[in-house]
Amino acid sequence: MFPIYGMAALIRPLSVLFRSFGFVTRGLIYMSGIFSMEYLTGSFLKKRGICPWDYSDAKLNYHGLIRLDYAPLWFLTGLFYEKILENT
Repeated sequence: MFPIYGMAALIRPLSVLFRSFGFVTRGLIYMSGIFSMEYLTGSFLKKRGICPWDYSDAKLNYHGLIRLDYAPLWFLTGLFYEKILENT
């Protein structure tokens, strides 16, 4: 899980590129990126039988790998990381 969550470090260089965008656009970009990485890494791990999460029982899941009801959380998480990393 450490390498997966470590990809959050990519937000810093991306935030420089997206600086002129409004916060809603930036939040949507981060949310989409987090969902994409969660889905891709989850697919990779699931094929090997080692995926540590399974959202199959959740109402708004997609292939058991992502939960669409987490969208607001990922939106805010991206903006939060951006704020933290802008001062580093």
